[in-house]
Amino acid sequence: MKSDRLLSILLLLQTRGRVPATELAERLEVSVRTIYRDVESLSASGVPVYAERGRHGGIALLPGFRTDVTGLTADEARALFVLAAQGTHSALGLERALGSALRKVMAALPAPHRPAAEATSRRILVDPVRWMNPPVPAVDLGDLHTAVFADRRLRLRYRHGGRSDLRTYTVDPYGLVAKAGVWYLVADRRARPRLFRADRVAAATVTDAPVRRREGVELADAWETLRREVEQRPADLLVTARIRRSRLDMFLRILGPQLTGPPSDGDPATVELALPEVRSARALLPFGPDVEVLTPREVREDLARVAAATVERYAADGCD
Repeated sequence: MKSDRLLSILLLLQTRGRVPATELAERLEVSVRTIYRDVESLSASGVPVYAERGRHGGIALLPGFRTDVTGLTADEARALFVLAAQGTHSALGLERALGSALRKVMAALPAPHRPAAEATSRRILVDPVRWMNPPVPAVDLGDLHTAVFADRRLRLRYRHGGRSDLRTYTVDPYGLVAKAGVWYLVADRRARPRLFRADRVAAATVTDAPVRRREGVELADAWETLRREVEQRPADLLVTARIRRSRLDMFLRILGPQLTGPPSDGDPATVELALPEVRSARALLPFGPDVEVLTPREVREDLARVAAATVERYAADGCD
């Protein structure tokens, strides 16, 4: 444990410069006295580290000192190569940079760790896209990426789902999020968090105006707020249905998040769904007669109307 802590102190100082002893103690979950003892140990081992007391003091390395020690354990090295398989780097224009960085990491790893790290990149594949989802259009994140890192306001020409017209918004970006293979821009509009799908952005202009984010709010905070809003939309309509057990796995894969509890035993199984409106139950139609809605009556009637209209459409073409 002590050797890991000493290495962590060394890498923090190399990255951050002067760091207060209290901050090091908090990060490493030890006392300030332990930090000063660790500094003495580093100094005794030849590391040019020193402590300055006082209000503006802290722990620091002598200027110009660098170490090539990566400090990576075998599991940490493998974790990096799994990260490389997530497929988000191409959209950011970082795929070549990632490959170069991983080659450098591989060269710096202790020899015993290299086979496991290399095997991970060949034996683990992370595909972030769900089954049977339509292909996500390629997106150009260039201007969004620029605004996020330059801390500039963005002017968007944006198309909402189900609409063909474009709307113009001026937003204050927090950052970009990749969710299940889809990129989103998280931004404030008029000091309220908003979510914009990157593939619906028709045009993005980086303005000269500095970004105006809410004080104390980070990307993770804004994303959590928006994620909860999406996942916890009101679902006041309870629908009870029966489904043949042979189709239950597919049913759960598609509509599992809407279930209020586990399916009943037996065949057919009984399930209860929480849906926002009557029309939402039309997602059951692709299961045909393998699913029967029991209640409420208005859902049965709506599905019957849609099914009858479908039969009528095909009968008009002379189909039996």
